[in-house]
Amino acid sequence: MIADPAEPHPGARRRHALRLLAFAAFLLTLFYLVAVQRVIDVEAVRGFIAATGPAAPLVYVVISALLGAILVPGPILAAGSGFLFGPVLGTFVTLGATVGTAIAASLGGRRAGRDSARVLLGDERADRLDAQIERRGLWAVVGQRFIPGVSDALASYGFGAFGVPVWQMAVGAFIGSAPRAFVYTALGASIGDLSAPLAYTAIAVWCVMAVVGVFAARSGYRSWRRGRDAPPDADVEAD
Repeated sequence: MIADPAEPHPGARRRHALRLLAFAAFLLTLFYLVAVQRVIDVEAVRGFIAATGPAAPLVYVVISALLGAILVPGPILAAGSGFLFGPVLGTFVTLGATVGTAIAASLGGRRAGRDSARVLLGDERADRLDAQIERRGLWAVVGQRFIPGVSDALASYGFGAFGVPVWQMAVGAFIGSAPRAFVYTALGASIGDLSAPLAYTAIAVWCVMAVVGVFAARSGYRSWRRGRDAPPDADVEAD
């Protein structure tokens, strides 16, 4: 029996699987150290940024984007933005940092896992996934941002590994993160008075987001299942 030249050698599949597992283990270890053990002193970072004067908002965007990419929890960074810059400017600072994190993490995921993911999926499945991403990738990123409890940075690494274009990551992160950016930034700005109307507004927006996120996740999963089970030419015929 002649082997299919398009089918990767079992040894190559094993190497790519181990590469993806090592990448996942690295991210989980980083998440544990940064998000659970809190090895980075976020308060010291805030103090450093506050000392930069008028440049503080731009400095915070850059540093917060990098901290987000190494899995410092986004709500902590957003709350710090609200505490330092107030609810209005702070929300824009948070959004800038969020987009920066999405771009950096997706590029990291693409570089570390894109080739391995394609090999493990196989050419046919990978091409079908690419077609779905081209049609729905932007809204997949937007929808993920509405799902509570999901790390945006980890999701961005995953999106990058599966080939979501950088522009979709940037635009999707901006659109999908806007409500959440306001929520956590406003709570940070209201930290001295959580009974203020701003804090109540932020909590109300968060509750609405949670409900929308549940329906978005359900709808997105059903759409993905339909696309996965459809014949290879279904997308072409639909056009």
